[in-house]
Amino acid sequence: MEKKDKKKTLTISSSLKKKIDTSSISSDGKKSFSVEKKKSFKPNKNINKSSQYLNQNNSYDTKKKNFARKFVEQQATKAFIKKTDKPSGKSKLKLKNPIDKRDFKLTVSRALNVEEIEIKQRSLASVKRARLKEKKNNPNTEEKKEFKKVLRDVKIPEQITIQELSNRMAEKSNDIIKFLLNMKVMATINHVIDKDTAEYIVKEFGHTPVLEEQPSIETEKIKEKLEGDIKIRPPVVTIMGHVDHGKTSLLDSLRDTNVVSGEHGGITQHIGAYQVKTEKGKVITFIDTPGHAAFTEMRARGSKITDIVVLVVAADDGIKPQTVEAIKHAKAAKVPIIVAINKCDLPEKNISKIKNEMMQYELIAEDLSGDTLFVEVSALKKINLDKLKESILLQSEILDLKASYSAKAKGVVIESKIDKGKGPVSTVLISNGKLKKGDYFICGDTWGKIRAMINYEGKIIDEALPSMPVEILGMNHSAFAGAEFLVTNNEDEAKDMAEYKKNNSAKSKVLVKDKSTLFDNVKDKDELNIIIKSDVQGSSEALKMAINKIEHNEVEAKIILSDIGMINETDVSLAKASKAVLIGFNIKPNREAKKLAEEQKVEIKYFNIIYEALEYIEKSLSGLLEPDIKEKVLGSAEIQKIFKVSNAGKIAGSKVLNGEIKSKSKARIIRDGVVVYNGEIQSIYREKNQVKEVGTGLECGISIKDFIDFKEKDVIESYLAEEIQRSI
Repeated sequence: MEKKDKKKTLTISSSLKKKIDTSSISSDGKKSFSVEKKKSFKPNKNINKSSQYLNQNNSYDTKKKNFARKFVEQQATKAFIKKTDKPSGKSKLKLKNPIDKRDFKLTVSRALNVEEIEIKQRSLASVKRARLKEKKNNPNTEEKKEFKKVLRDVKIPEQITIQELSNRMAEKSNDIIKFLLNMKVMATINHVIDKDTAEYIVKEFGHTPVLEEQPSIETEKIKEKLEGDIKIRPPVVTIMGHVDHGKTSLLDSLRDTNVVSGEHGGITQHIGAYQVKTEKGKVITFIDTPGHAAFTEMRARGSKITDIVVLVVAADDGIKPQTVEAIKHAKAAKVPIIVAINKCDLPEKNISKIKNEMMQYELIAEDLSGDTLFVEVSALKKINLDKLKESILLQSEILDLKASYSAKAKGVVIESKIDKGKGPVSTVLISNGKLKKGDYFICGDTWGKIRAMINYEGKIIDEALPSMPVEILGMNHSAFAGAEFLVTNNEDEAKDMAEYKKNNSAKSKVLVKDKSTLFDNVKDKDELNIIIKSDVQGSSEALKMAINKIEHNEVEAKIILSDIGMINETDVSLAKASKAVLIGFNIKPNREAKKLAEEQKVEIKYFNIIYEALEYIEKSLSGLLEPDIKEKVLGSAEIQKIFKVSNAGKIAGSKVLNGEIKSKSKARIIRDGVVVYNGEIQSIYREKNQVKEVGTGLECGISIKDFIDFKEKDVIESYLAEEIQRSI
């Protein structure tokens, strides 16, 4: 029968929704039923959460959100009931599965489970979690996103800080510091490195170094071209020689002045420049340099700016160390030398000896078939001064000295100082061109405008010509002695050049390889801090160089400040803070500084002669040295027996072998040839009496301060220790 073959299904209307299959009947006639469970309704995971739906406007607060949620749920439930009651028609709100009221409570999330809004929006947190998961699963994804390094053309000046170099390369400053550290150079971002070091660093980092061009005015002065009104200029003559050989006295005689009386100790402390007119109306510029050993740099500077060197040698003294040094400076500068043998009026003169000694320095007199001019003079009695002038003019004619009298002025700063009324003042020797009042100029890192010019006679002048020494006023700060003086076209050019010089100054802190290491901070020497204030820069410079030459393996002189001008409150405060020696050379402190020094108990030392200042510093350094200990052995005694005394502790019963044993003297205990203790003899007993000393062959009891570990056969050695103060 066909109906029996049909598949019968029994549906159980319950929460389990079971389907029973009645079609399968076994061969033995027994009926079997298969029951299928309908899947219960589960909310779709892709349904948007109501909280996300309601969070479109973030300005709602929590209460408004809850109210809106309930309202939407009620409205959705009503709409759902109405639409499900309709027997026909297509509903826009379609559920994926049939819903039974007993299975669940209708919510907004389920009501909105429609096909049109089925796609769920991902939250920001889920996106972040997905990215983290991706990173964990693929750790090499970051490495694939490497950016290509940008290579740059890096401009390099003469000197540059590490910070500035890192900015120009667009590299981390720490990377540059690490690189220098690998080169055994300790540095910080504020350290200044030179051009060569910077170029090497730039190349190592893969960039291309480009050297900065100097301002045009720098290149113009490399080769001096004589243009305009060219005339013969006066010769510039530098007088050099040993101290006290009569250099300044000779210049006084040539000028008919008495400068030497105004010099402290009769020693020239700085460079002086003067002009002398001959009987024929010709002019000679003389520069007087100090002869003291401390003024080496000033003598070197004098030889560089001169045309002829007059070497003064005393007829009764001969060649001395500063004489030889002056010869070396003159030869290094390739300047002709005229030897002036002074004090030729003295009976103990020895001219031939001097001429013979000069031959070993390749200075051969004309009467000995040489080409060096020798002139016998007397500064005191003014003998042969005209002959000396003639020799100078003759030598200048051979040199054919010429200069432009209309070009922009150029020259050299001879000396610099700070005048209380005038401010910064510099003595400039004009080498070429014409210097006029109102000209803008630079000298080193200093710039300014000529406000006034004063000649060697103290007169105010409006212009200065070649070979003329003048004092100029109008610079922004004190110039460095030896700096080149240049007139610029305008104020802006002067400022730019001065700024360029300042940035590339040699005074900057430059790293030196293999000297700046981690271990440099370890102090192995006692230091004497020194502050120097002087009237002129030359004297300050000379004193500084002389102090730096003082060398010792235990003590060291450290100059923390060297400047010109009056001692002020800042100098006193610095001396107090750094425990430094404050030295005033040819100057005094102002009233405020003097009062502050008394309050702070800061001692200021004043000097007018350089070797007196050096002697004081050497004595101060000597005071820092540990004294030498000189020992004198008095005698020795051997311990025979050891006694215990209630009041004195252990007493060593001893016999004096040689010399004498003295109470309160130094003592050492020697056991088997080894010193086991160093101390002091506290007391000596002889026949129950306390005595001061015991002689050879006598027996006594000896007590040693802070020592009781006596043993028989120990030797007690009595000695005196004398401290001897050492000196530099």
